[in-house]
Amino acid sequence: MYCKFAGYKRPDGRVGVRNYVLVLPASVCATDTARIVSQQVQGTVTFHNQNGCSQVPSDQQLTMDIMAGFAANPNIYGTVVISLGCENCQMDLVVKAIQERTNKPIKQVIIQESGGTIKAVEKAVRYAREMVIEASMVQREEFDISHLIVGTNCGGSDPTSGLASNPVVGDLSDRLVDLGSTSILSETTEFIGAEHILARRAKNEEVRNRIFEIVHRYEKALQLVGEEVREGNPSPGNKAGGLTTLEEKSLGCIHKGGHREINAVYDYAKQIDEKGLVIMDTPGNDFSSVAGMVAGGCQVVVFTTGRGNVMGNPICPVIKLTGNKLTYEKMEDNMDFNASPVIYGQKTIEELGKELLDLTIEVANGKQTKSEALGFMEIAIARVCNYV
Repeated sequence: MYCKFAGYKRPDGRVGVRNYVLVLPASVCATDTARIVSQQVQGTVTFHNQNGCSQVPSDQQLTMDIMAGFAANPNIYGTVVISLGCENCQMDLVVKAIQERTNKPIKQVIIQESGGTIKAVEKAVRYAREMVIEASMVQREEFDISHLIVGTNCGGSDPTSGLASNPVVGDLSDRLVDLGSTSILSETTEFIGAEHILARRAKNEEVRNRIFEIVHRYEKALQLVGEEVREGNPSPGNKAGGLTTLEEKSLGCIHKGGHREINAVYDYAKQIDEKGLVIMDTPGNDFSSVAGMVAGGCQVVVFTTGRGNVMGNPICPVIKLTGNKLTYEKMEDNMDFNASPVIYGQKTIEELGKELLDLTIEVANGKQTKSEALGFMEIAIARVCNYV
């Protein structure tokens, strides 16, 4: 089976499914300025960066990796970086981190050196408009599906997630891997209790050890501040939906990874360069997990939910599906795909997996997801510790 999609070729060799200009705030102090700029230039996207300053080095590195990864994501044509000027994430550090990942266009605006917000906005708007015009000249070309990196995530889970929607995504993952693409399994906290099952599918001993390492590291990080992961996971919504333990949730979560061999384990927001099924070490928090995979380079996210979820992402289209018939009916404004026929014996997992692959290709070709049409674009960034 040979599958193709129409995408945008980037100078670094990667292929995007969207063609945005990113207005990137280097810190919380530049976030409002970036928002004002983006509101004035159609074809740009931005995000609320709550970090970028008052961080210890390891915590700051997560923020740097997100910023560099967002700019390098193939759905981005080029980036206008805006900084205040005195934050920890200095402009030269941010630009260097971006350039280490990609050679796409980049412009810089420092608010303090520009003479304040209004002058900085004026300068950044001009840069962004010029870049959007340049981006409009890039035409879609036909590419093999092997150029796709698809992130998988789940949120607001209930028993139908593990019984229907996650297995359907697992079938999609297997199909993508067999076609030479990359599929990302995320949410480390939701491997707990099932990590040994994933480890048996590791490509080699190194990958196997890494699976155990990221799970144990996550648990220990919470224990250092006197907390236990099970105090916050499953969530109240998970429990109301019928999930009783974290292990039960994990056994449902890992179905998104299908059945193929696990080729690599990546730290949060690191650039993904491996084909096949890979794992990224992300939180169970939906917004920060998806942000990590987008920074890693995925062009499309497939997101399952049982109770219902409304999230999107500014850079990457998010396809949302549910295996809960009632949720699909109640939240059709937010749901892109109905996996509940599995529950009622109307369709098989394999049949729906093929339909989901078709939808993924349609989205890669430009079809808007519900979250894109609604303009949902909030993100979160994983944290190591409190602000200093």
